[in-house]
Amino acid sequence: MKMKADMEIIFQVGILLLAANIGGIISRKFKQPAVLGQIIAGIIMGMVMEKTEIINSFSEIGILFFLFIAGLETDVEELKASGKSSTAIAVMGVLVPMLLVSSAAYFFSNNLISSLVVGLISIATSVSVSVQTLQEIGFLKTKQGVSILGAAIIDDIIGVILLTIIIGMALPDIASDIRIVIFKIILVFVIIIIVGIIITKVLPKVSMFIRTKDVIVGFSLVLCLIMAYVSEELGVAGITGAYFAGVIFSRTPYAHKISHDVQTMSQIFFAPIFFVAIGLGVDLHALGHDIVLSLILLVLGIIGKIVGCGWGAKATGFNHRESLQIGIGMVPRAEVALIIANLGLYLGIISKVEFSTAIVMVIGSSLITPPLLKWSFKKELES
Repeated sequence: MKMKADMEIIFQVGILLLAANIGGIISRKFKQPAVLGQIIAGIIMGMVMEKTEIINSFSEIGILFFLFIAGLETDVEELKASGKSSTAIAVMGVLVPMLLVSSAAYFFSNNLISSLVVGLISIATSVSVSVQTLQEIGFLKTKQGVSILGAAIIDDIIGVILLTIIIGMALPDIASDIRIVIFKIILVFVIIIIVGIIITKVLPKVSMFIRTKDVIVGFSLVLCLIMAYVSEELGVAGITGAYFAGVIFSRTPYAHKISHDVQTMSQIFFAPIFFVAIGLGVDLHALGHDIVLSLILLVLGIIGKIVGCGWGAKATGFNHRESLQIGIGMVPRAEVALIIANLGLYLGIISKVEFSTAIVMVIGSSLITPPLLKWSFKKELES
């Protein structure tokens, strides 16, 4: 019986990979990024298939690999130089959508705490979609791409702190002391710095005893997963640990080899599973309830990110076009938004109606970003 169940899981994974590839091919035929077709394929497959735990696990690994690869392709010196702009982009990208979405949610619900949580869902940027799209069109390594990645990490940290404060307002006995949360965030970055120093100093010395570079690729994946786990356990999103694991290995002579091998594996298996799983998790019946409210919050969430992040970028030296590109790149919400929504629903802070608005925001922002991002780089692509 167990073997039969295992074979059914293998069959489901195969079907999802087939659907993702077909969706990607069709999307490219219409000159759109493959991820758009993969997400739509997931929505269609969701009518006949459920999102299982194993699919969810593969999807989470895909997220970690995305950010690990992004870290490998990050120019550290450029990231340092973009620290000021990334901070401004992140802060404005938190304040503007939080204000717009929370105000609208409060107008409909008259509940301050639940409205703040809905607003918090709207600030949780997930750059997986943007990273894949920027990779496809060849603009991930630009100063806009670096700023998007830096800002996404910062607004993730801001989101964790705000979530703790809001839960503390609603359920004082459950929330951790804010000082503990801040201490854990600092601890994560101390660990990242220590591990980074050790890897960059020790790896070149021990590599002479390693006969094949494939061993180093395997070791880099181990470190990626361990750092993601440690980050998650300390209350910071696992994607942060994965991203900085990539940044650490970008400082070694093996960055290109690791990036090539992990990217090949990711694009063949984990990336299609991740994007089709986004669509697979959509409950079309839930979307039918209070769709007007959901669409209003989606539009405000998109406008809030584009305007807020765009302002932050413009204030720190980017021109109008680059600011728009950064704002669009910060639009997608996915795993972090769903984590916040799930936690809010579990703790009874938000209702099922408000949870459904989070689903609309995730799927709507994920669908609209690839074509918008590609359109924003149209001039550069044509030149």
